[in-house]
Amino acid sequence: HPSRLNKSKRLVANMINDMTNDQIGLVIFAGEAFIQLPITSDFVSAKMFLDQIGPEMVTLQGTDIARAIDLCQRSFTKRDDVNRAIFIITDGEDNEGGAIEAAKQAAESGIHVFVLGVGSPNGAHIPVSGSTQYMLDNEGNYVKSCLNEQMCIEIAKAGKGTYIYVDNS
Repeated sequence: HPSRLNKSKRLVANMINDMTNDQIGLVIFAGEAFIQLPITSDFVSAKMFLDQIGPEMVTLQGTDIARAIDLCQRSFTKRDDVNRAIFIITDGEDNEGGAIEAAKQAAESGIHVFVLGVGSPNGAHIPVSGSTQYMLDNEGNYVKSCLNEQMCIEIAKAGKGTYIYVDNS
């Protein structure tokens, strides 16, 4: 507690609280990625869209960090007079591959990629949304998700950013 998603949402809400002359966009991803909120300076709307994020929003399971980075990168305007950054909030399990290459490409275009790692390095069972049950695989075993800090570090390094472990503090 809290879940990785709720912890991530709190983290982003706190980041929004500290923004002044910034802009924010929200991209949701799992096995696919889509824009939840286009880049804006409307922080009230950003928080409203953030509150609406739930696990049911992305139907294709898995983790495609490269697709998320690519979508974020294409969402920015081609301006050289502003700093641009992508904050990937993930457990580092990159099921589809290509995240390091995508981060490197973003960095080459002037976009820094920061990675905020959520989850437990020792692993934890994944709760089923709206219940007290935990997710089971096809064989009836509990699905365990582990924070892959090494992958998070490599993505951040390739993106000329920083990796930060997010705990409950």
